[in-house]
Amino acid sequence: MRGVDVVEFRQSLTVPRPRGAVAAAHRAWLSHPRWALAVKGAFAASLAWFVGLVAPEPFAEYPYYAPLGAVLATTSTVVRSVRDSLQSVAAVLVGAIIARAVALLPLPGPLELAVVVGIALLCVSWRIFGEMGNWAVMSAIFVLILGSGDGADYIGSYAGLIVVGAAIGIGVNVLLPPLPLTPSELALGRLRDGLADQVESLASWLENEGPLAPEEWEDRRQQLVPTVERARAAVAQTREASRANVRVRYNGNRHWVDSQTRRAGALGTSADVVDEIVRLLVEWEREGRDDVALGQQLRPEFAGTLQAFAAALRTAVTRDTANEPDRAQKAAEAVDRLDESIKGLRKVVRTARQSSEYDYFVAGALIVKLARGAGALRV
Repeated sequence: MRGVDVVEFRQSLTVPRPRGAVAAAHRAWLSHPRWALAVKGAFAASLAWFVGLVAPEPFAEYPYYAPLGAVLATTSTVVRSVRDSLQSVAAVLVGAIIARAVALLPLPGPLELAVVVGIALLCVSWRIFGEMGNWAVMSAIFVLILGSGDGADYIGSYAGLIVVGAAIGIGVNVLLPPLPLTPSELALGRLRDGLADQVESLASWLENEGPLAPEEWEDRRQQLVPTVERARAAVAQTREASRANVRVRYNGNRHWVDSQTRRAGALGTSADVVDEIVRLLVEWEREGRDDVALGQQLRPEFAGTLQAFAAALRTAVTRDTANEPDRAQKAAEAVDRLDESIKGLRKVVRTARQSSEYDYFVAGALIVKLARGAGALRV
């Protein structure tokens, strides 16, 4: 092989690798919003520190308070950063007032500190402070211990620099607003897969094992709860982050946000349906009951409908179904098959009622739950 050919061959092997590495790094970056948060927080804190250093006296004596406000404002969404900044400044001022007021009393040092902390802790739960009430305690302690000599200057510098730092942090947040679409997408995917896995396991158990083992299936039901809560929290955070967010308006992310909201509602309803089905079966389809929900006659039919439900879960709730006609068609067909399976199950239950002494009321309730799940998946 000639020298030029060798070089070209080596380049053909090595050129794609950086692209793959860059793509992987980009995916990792999007999947871990804390990394971007750390970079923004570090930048805002450094900028606030510089502003504190060049500020006029007495502010320049306490430049380290400006980064506190900057970090506070960059650790949340744009809307929340403004609210949190205002609440924290209010808490800081209240804490400072408490410290200066108690300092006027002739109290010994330990008792003075105890009174200041006690009063500040009573203010922590004030609704006006929201989640920033702890700043009142921090402020009261700082002002009491560090600002005893020049109280007015210290309080003004402390509160003023936090305000300046918070303003810098809010500005950074507005320019580089967080929008954790990828983490919430991953959370929805984990919820979808977790629900489908549990429905498939339930179908397999009914078909092969018969009545449920209450303790085991109660544990399985509880294991899914954190996944549901994390998905709901992630989507709620994304919705909040989309408010006052230029990335939503100008980067075409509004459709993605709306899609996640719809799919989160569908999966939330599906999670409730799965939870209610497991609850009913744990109570009514177990050993030791004479009036079971399904019995040997209905278990195979119900298991088949559960398999159709799991298939609809896996295909109907994905990000791309709204953008790709083929996948949307497959999703719609999966839900149609679930509807047909539910209709067939209804007929089997009617026939079973006519030829049995049981009313199968619980079986009817299970069908209603499945119909609700099918309706939710039509997004």
